[in-house]
Amino acid sequence: MQNKFLVPVALLSVVLIGVFAWNVHQDTQRVYELTLATGRKTGYYYPFGQAIAEVVMQQNPRLRIKVVETEGAEENMRRLEANEAQLAIALNDTAAVPQARVIASLFKEVFHLIVSEQSGIQSVSDLKGKHIALTRKSSIAYISFWLLSKHYGLKPSDFQFTPGDWTEATKLFASGEVDAIFRVAPLGSDLVSDLLQNTPGKLVPIDQAAAMKIKWPYLQADLIPKGTYKAAPAVPDVDLPTVGVEATLLVRQDVDPVIVKEITRILFEHRRNLVTANRLAAMISQPSESGGLALPVHEGAQAYYDREKPDFFAANSDVIGLSFSFVTLFVSWLLQLRSRFLQKQKNRADKFNLIILNLIQRIRQAGTFEEIDRLQEELFEIFKQVIGDLDKDRIDADSFHSFTFTWETALKIAAEREKALRNLSLVSHDLKADFTDIKKIEN
Repeated sequence: MQNKFLVPVALLSVVLIGVFAWNVHQDTQRVYELTLATGRKTGYYYPFGQAIAEVVMQQNPRLRIKVVETEGAEENMRRLEANEAQLAIALNDTAAVPQARVIASLFKEVFHLIVSEQSGIQSVSDLKGKHIALTRKSSIAYISFWLLSKHYGLKPSDFQFTPGDWTEATKLFASGEVDAIFRVAPLGSDLVSDLLQNTPGKLVPIDQAAAMKIKWPYLQADLIPKGTYKAAPAVPDVDLPTVGVEATLLVRQDVDPVIVKEITRILFEHRRNLVTANRLAAMISQPSESGGLALPVHEGAQAYYDREKPDFFAANSDVIGLSFSFVTLFVSWLLQLRSRFLQKQKNRADKFNLIILNLIQRIRQAGTFEEIDRLQEELFEIFKQVIGDLDKDRIDADSFHSFTFTWETALKIAAEREKALRNLSLVSHDLKADFTDIKKIEN
């Protein structure tokens, strides 16, 4: 009787194991495609989105992000809600939608109110009766301007305003057809710098950010440091108070937490690659409660931020679910497999380190620039192999960090050896020249 009972249980366990293995195989082969809504190609968000898409695919080829151009924040939110985009970039002064969740704060932008010298504008209140160039109606800066004007008690009927792109606005400003331009841009913006250096314009302080924050908590008091846009004479000539907002990366609530956690990991752990593609990536940070869109952080991103916190059930939920069916049959086997896997990772990482040490010795003995170039190419090929192994879990993160230290040391030694050869070549050239001169004197 017992044998009749054990046979079906054993068969069921085998079936469960097969189903689990098939699901794991399918997951490891699947490619996930996401759409990222950004902004106009001439703005800041589209190129930043391209940098994110490029680095994410480099680090995890199974994640493909399609970057789409949009008219601005309002369209991004609509696309996110309609599932026409799964990711979006928006400033935190944009009206949010129910499906939106936060991944990370990307970079800070500040309000820039630029006025002509002859306009007589000294403060935001002085805009009354003036002509202002704004961005397109669906843009972030357009929305932000009306928050600002509302705080200062200005109505649309109090002044004339012309929406348009940056090129149109600067032409109107340079010709004197408008008195002021309002933009929301990162500190040190090249566009703002060119305008201030090539037209008789100046920045006007916006000094009531703390008061505005009472009504709009996502706004922050900020400064445009003295000399940001020109050193001599300094533009601005003092630290200028203004309002700051954060550009935020959003995701739909229903996107798989595993995917969102991986994107978050890449943003923070491969920031150097992102900065190479777009310098604004240096400011990526974990979203704060005081500076966000009053939206919760996506559970996948939160899982990454909480990675150091001990949470046994969350970290081992898959193992616990699987073990429920056949824990008594396979616990010892799983432990042995894990031990072998970890040892295999360590052995593979050690092999790469030994290869690098051997290359270092060859670099030190290199006698030509061509030989150093070949050795450097070998270093980069090894680095590609290690990145591939890291992505496929053939080595672990700790071993990778150890490898990168050795690899960077090899690059430095190669640079030093190249410099030494160059110096030796110069000395040799000088000696030959001296010898030639001596022979001429003797003749």
